[in-house]
Amino acid sequence: MRALIAAATGLVLALALVLTLTALGAPTGETSPKPLLTTVPAHP
Repeated sequence: MRALIAAATGLVLALALVLTLTALGAPTGETSPKPLLTTVPAHP
């Protein structure tokens, strides 16, 4: 019975953490103006 209570408590805490992070939203930021290198440079 203790294991069931512990599992339920952990599930509730995990759900509360997810909902809290969701409520905070994504952090504001900017993308880099430099493009990412997507190709390998030619070898000499």
